[in-house]
Amino acid sequence: MMTNAVAESDPDPILACTICRNVQDFDLLIEDMETELGERWGDLSFADATIFLEQPDAASMEFVAIAIDEDDEANVATIAELIKTAVRRDIKVLVIAEEISPMVLHQLLKLGAKEFVPYPLPEGALHEAIVRLRTPEPEPEPEPKPQPAPVAEAPALVAPTVRTAHPAGGRDGVVLPVHGLSGGVGASTFAVNLAWELATMSKEDAPRVCLLDLDLQYGSVATYLDLSRREAVFEMLTNTETMDSESFMHALLTFNDKLHVLTAPADMLPLDLITPTDVERIIEQARSHFDYVVIDMPSTVVHWSEAVLNAAHIYFLLLEMDMRSAQNALRLIRALKAEDLPVEKLRYILNRAPKFTDLSGKSRVKRLAENLDITIEVQLPDGGNQVVQACDHGLPLAEIAKKNPLRREIQKLAKSAHELNRSVAAGR
Repeated sequence: MMTNAVAESDPDPILACTICRNVQDFDLLIEDMETELGERWGDLSFADATIFLEQPDAASMEFVAIAIDEDDEANVATIAELIKTAVRRDIKVLVIAEEISPMVLHQLLKLGAKEFVPYPLPEGALHEAIVRLRTPEPEPEPEPKPQPAPVAEAPALVAPTVRTAHPAGGRDGVVLPVHGLSGGVGASTFAVNLAWELATMSKEDAPRVCLLDLDLQYGSVATYLDLSRREAVFEMLTNTETMDSESFMHALLTFNDKLHVLTAPADMLPLDLITPTDVERIIEQARSHFDYVVIDMPSTVVHWSEAVLNAAHIYFLLLEMDMRSAQNALRLIRALKAEDLPVEKLRYILNRAPKFTDLSGKSRVKRLAENLDITIEVQLPDGGNQVVQACDHGLPLAEIAKKNPLRREIQKLAKSAHELNRSVAAGR
C-alpha cells in the first residue's frame, strides 16, 4: 500500500513513487521528492510495486525512482522485472544507488532505466534527473531519400570511399589494457613500465608504442612520466566523431622521444563522459599508428569497459594477496560471464607476490587461484621503495633502477609478449 500518497478526496493523481526496501534508509531522497513533487508522490516496497505497476492506477505515473544499496544486489532479478514492467507501461525509471556493483548498475540501465543518480544525493542531482526525464526525446531523423544514380561524366567525385580497417597509419597494433582489481595494486605502475619496456625493446627496430590513460578521474600516467596535462585531450575526448589522424596525434605527448602518451585530462571528469563508440574510435586510431597500445583502465567497471575488452588482445588484471582483490576478481568474473563477454582474454598478474623462499606464501597463492578458478600466470615481486621513488620522479624503473626485481620481471614479460606477437605475425 502506498504511503505519502494524496488523500482519496484529492483529484490530483500520483506522478511518481519511490520503490525500495525501506524508504527511511534514503532520508535525503524523501526530502528531495517532497521538494520536487509536494504530495504527489508515494512509496512502495518491491513486493507492492510488482502488483501496483500492473494496475490501471499506474497509468498516470511519470516515473518511478528505484532506490537500492549493496544489500539489494541479491534481489536484482526482482528489480530487473520491475524495470521491465515500468518500461512496458511507458513509465520512466530513475535508479538511485548507493555502493552498487557497476556491472549490476550497467545491467539495470541496459534494461531500460533512463537515469542514474548516486546516493547520498548530490545537491540538485534529483531535480536535474527529473528535468531530463521530462524532456521529450528528439524525433528520429527521417530516412534519407534515395539519390539518383551518378552521372558518368564525373565518376571520381561520386565513387564511394573504401575505408580500410586502419587507414591512417597503416599499422595494426596489439591492444593491451591493464586493469587493477582494487586501488593501490600497482596497475598504473605496471602499465607505464610495460609500455616503456616495449618501446625500448630494441635500439635499431623498436616497436612504436602508445600508452592511453583512460582513468579520467585519477589517472596518474602523466605524474609517473612527468608529463603535462593538456586541454587538447579534453577536446579530443568530447569530439571523437570529428577526430582524424592529425587531431589524435596532436593530443599525444612523447616521453624521451620513444613513448607516445595520451594523458588523463587536466580536470577530474565523470567516467561516462565518453561512450563505447568514443573509446572504439580512440583505440582504432591508436592501433592504426602504433604496434602496441597499452591502456591504463580505471579500477571501476564502466559502460565502455566492454568496448575495451572486445578490442583487447590480452586484458591484464592485477591483484594482490588480499581479500578485497579476491572478492573483486570473483565479482568481475561472474559479471563478465553473465554478459557472455570474452573472459578468455583475461590474464591474471599477482603483484607483490611472495618471495621464492616463502613456502607458506606460495601455498596461499595456489589456494587463491584454486578458489577463484583462475590461473595466475605472472607473479611480480615487490619492487620496494625504488618503485615509489621512480613514480615520484616521473621516470620508468628502467631509467632509475635497472636492476630492480620488479623491473626485470616486467622486462621479461614485455620481451615474451613481443616475441609471441612476432611469431604470430610471421605465421599469418
